[in-house]
Amino acid sequence: MSPRLGRRAALALGAATLATPGLDRAQAGFPARPVRMFVPWAPGGTTDVQMRALCDAAARRAGQPVVVENKSGAGGILGAQAMLNEKPDGYTLGQMPVTVWRTPLMSTRPMYDPVNDFTYIIHLCGYLFGVVVRADTPWKTFPEFLDYAKANPGKLNYGSPGIGTSLHLTMERIAAERGIDWTHVPFRGFAENMNALLGGQIDALADSSGWSQLVEDGRARLLVTWGEQRAKRFPETPTLREVGIDIVSASPYGIAGPKNMDPAQVRAVHDLFRPALEDPAHLAVLERFDMPVMYKGPEEYAAFVRQQVAEDRAMIERLGLKLN
Repeated sequence: MSPRLGRRAALALGAATLATPGLDRAQAGFPARPVRMFVPWAPGGTTDVQMRALCDAAARRAGQPVVVENKSGAGGILGAQAMLNEKPDGYTLGQMPVTVWRTPLMSTRPMYDPVNDFTYIIHLCGYLFGVVVRADTPWKTFPEFLDYAKANPGKLNYGSPGIGTSLHLTMERIAAERGIDWTHVPFRGFAENMNALLGGQIDALADSSGWSQLVEDGRARLLVTWGEQRAKRFPETPTLREVGIDIVSASPYGIAGPKNMDPAQVRAVHDLFRPALEDPAHLAVLERFDMPVMYKGPEEYAAFVRQQVAEDRAMIERLGLKLN
């Protein structure tokens, strides 16, 4: 066969290249330099550990570093805010907790539009949530804890990762349903929350499963989990539904970039992280924290965000939650 292309073959190849120029440019050389990943939680917490495992898996595949930058505080929205002025080139990304959607809905001066100011790329997983107390407290079950809170208005307090998080809103939904008056104490991340519990500054924490080892070591007691089913590692602990509270909460999340990313670049970023999601080292971290894989591609993820924002808006209005 001649090494030279015939005229028709050359024209056909050129037409194919011109038909998908963005795809070729975006995918062929991506990433050509390190990728930044904003994680809006403190180092050492459940999300930080999970995202570092995911980014390490993506970096091994890419041959370029995927660098985690922690931006903790403000209930998990600082990473999203940091992306607002970044270039939409796929090299600056962020983990998107549900607070990114909810916080503007609770504010009289929204700092961004959660639907239109970001490009949603890949949905990843959800959390195992639960309520934990110190092992030396008198409450053996969640109903006992609720009964005490009901009988002692304003006496109990609980910690969460921040205002507007699923932990905060679910605890307030429980309080409203049961006529309970307790105090919410927001923290910058899991480590601060757990240290406050063990130090006696708070009575309980509502947080993701970073508490697992402390529960297994006997230093803390898990009263209830919030999933559809009991957690595999804690099969003796009931769910909220099993104690008579019809709530399931997993606070699923994914990765987004700045708004106006080119569709070809979105696909290139998606295709970097999709196999990383199923990487054995990453799956081992999810197993460790009882976190389910909840994959969605770009279009499905964006539709999910629109639906959740509408539902959260209705819930926030019903509970009367306001930040300012």
